[in-house]
Amino acid sequence: MARPRLLFVATEDWFFASHFLPMARAARELDFDVAVIARERQHRRAIEATGARLIALEAERRSLDPRALLRQVTSLKRLIEAERPDILHCIALKPIALAGLAGRLAGVERRVYALTGLGFLGARQGLVAATARLAATAWLRGAIDGPQVRFLFENPDDPVTLGLDPQDAAKIAIVGGAGVDPLILMPEPMPPTPPFKVALVARLLWSKGVDLAVEAVRLARAQGARVELTIHGAPDPSNPKAIPEDMLKQWASRPGVVWAGPTRDIEGVWRQHHLCILPSRGGEGLPRTILEAAACGRPILTTDVPGCRSFVRDGQDGRVVPVDDAAALAQALIALARAPSLAERMGASARARLLDGYTERDVMNAVKTLYRSMLSAPTTDIVA
Repeated sequence: MARPRLLFVATEDWFFASHFLPMARAARELDFDVAVIARERQHRRAIEATGARLIALEAERRSLDPRALLRQVTSLKRLIEAERPDILHCIALKPIALAGLAGRLAGVERRVYALTGLGFLGARQGLVAATARLAATAWLRGAIDGPQVRFLFENPDDPVTLGLDPQDAAKIAIVGGAGVDPLILMPEPMPPTPPFKVALVARLLWSKGVDLAVEAVRLARAQGARVELTIHGAPDPSNPKAIPEDMLKQWASRPGVVWAGPTRDIEGVWRQHHLCILPSRGGEGLPRTILEAAACGRPILTTDVPGCRSFVRDGQDGRVVPVDDAAALAQALIALARAPSLAERMGASARARLLDGYTERDVMNAVKTLYRSMLSAPTTDIVA
């Protein structure tokens, strides 16, 4: 009997390597033949170490030129037809929109649409954002939907935004983000205080609220709190929503703020810091950075947006404050800086929270259940 074939489609090899290797390993545990279509940079080895194959496909991330999009759909359709997957697993909005159509045209009925966050659709308000949400919903639920399509979300709010019922187990699966390995990321004792050391580890986009964290630290220090902020991350010139390097350097010139660049030593970051801060403006799925901090026994200070609020229980695993409110962030920083024992208790609670459904193994088991259910269902789509 032939092995079932699973084909992932993602934007970048680094994105797949940083968030989705557990899903590839889960498929390999089911003895799937696994391949990944993505733009190749420097992460082929990490992907292929799972037993998956990387199929490189160059595509301009920022272009919305209809001719360029049509070329991408045509290229994806050709690759999908060559792979003949039993399941096509598309990750993030743009790959879902394009590869979902390509997969449907190629006759692949079993398709997974993994929405890792709604980005602009979730973070912005107003007429333009509302119109974009309506268009995205029409495309997802109309043009590229089907009886064998399943939607994979990382929080219970995002399906509602797209007009889906999060309780519809036949159509929707919700997983604990990318999951982390709690045997690799382990808690260590808090460093001494003062100062009270806060870290922000994220892609350096305006939506992550890095500017809010900088301002909150300024306000807290102005009120006498000995608080210090370290920003970890790299600028992304190819992303129009990235924070310019000059702005990061300007922030880092302020008292109590350090921009330390990107890091692979997550354990080292949390060994040296007391608190994870992520003042997100929205559009998140379930940020990996807060899962990593929780695994290391650190509390989280975040905002009342989907994904963040579904994991962090206010007053228990950290603090959840209103969006775009630097003053509220500052008051939370002051309170925690004055009560390091409270921060320590919250960190222990965050670790327990992570162990209850948000580990790599939890995510792998959920994905394996999804794949098994899809393979057991008959296919009925007819491609025009």
